[in-house]
Amino acid sequence: MSTQAEASSAGLPLTGERTVPGIPRENYWFRRHEAAYRELVPYCAGAVVLDAGCGEGYGADAIAGRAALVLALDYDPSSVAHVARAYPAVRGVRGNLAALPVGSSTVDVVANLQVLEHLWDQPGFLAECHRVLRPGGTLLLTTPNRLTFSPGRDTPLNPFHTKEFTAAELAGLLTEAGFDVVRMAGLRHARRLTEVEAELGGSIINAQVELAVAGREWPPTLAAAVAAVTADDFVIAETDVDASLDLVAVAARRPAAAR
Repeated sequence: MSTQAEASSAGLPLTGERTVPGIPRENYWFRRHEAAYRELVPYCAGAVVLDAGCGEGYGADAIAGRAALVLALDYDPSSVAHVARAYPAVRGVRGNLAALPVGSSTVDVVANLQVLEHLWDQPGFLAECHRVLRPGGTLLLTTPNRLTFSPGRDTPLNPFHTKEFTAAELAGLLTEAGFDVVRMAGLRHARRLTEVEAELGGSIINAQVELAVAGREWPPTLAAAVAAVTADDFVIAETDVDASLDLVAVAARRPAAAR
């Protein structure tokens, strides 16, 4: 959704999935992710945190303002190198989410935002989260809501996604992995953004996707609307979760004997 020149100015190339800050035409997705991080940062106060699948690193850096230590884990070497350069408060680590390079019961919080849907072995990853978390430790997780992201389908519309979930399916997956679901909420557009969509005559998401797929130039009205989005244009609430855009889950690790 952006030019290569815009992407390089942020320090990392665009992949089509990794959200990068500082790029006007990526701004909607960046702010949507930023809103989720902002909501979940308080759970990280004074904690040792593993941001599993950190991407560009902006979220790990936000967590670092409240946490005792943040390990920003990603499989992509360029992402890890970028994190080391751009975010000195964060410790970048390269590793595979299928086998987290962290000792058992050594982490207070695992953050995994907009990553689960990309993994081939989702139960295996959650088992690794259970292993590295201390008893009572917290898993923070966001992922697209299948009901709105791929409506009417069991297989994802996005070719980068392996499996998407409803709130009930995600809660079941977490419970099976040995977690107690403390909070299940949904992220959606706040009032101002719904008013912007009314002015645009339709979904701001669909408008961006359709133009990107077609390779067509954006109209000035859409470009201005996307560039103006802030994290305040999203709300996260426990009501009507099935109608939300993204699922936001907070779960506590049960002792191994209680699984």
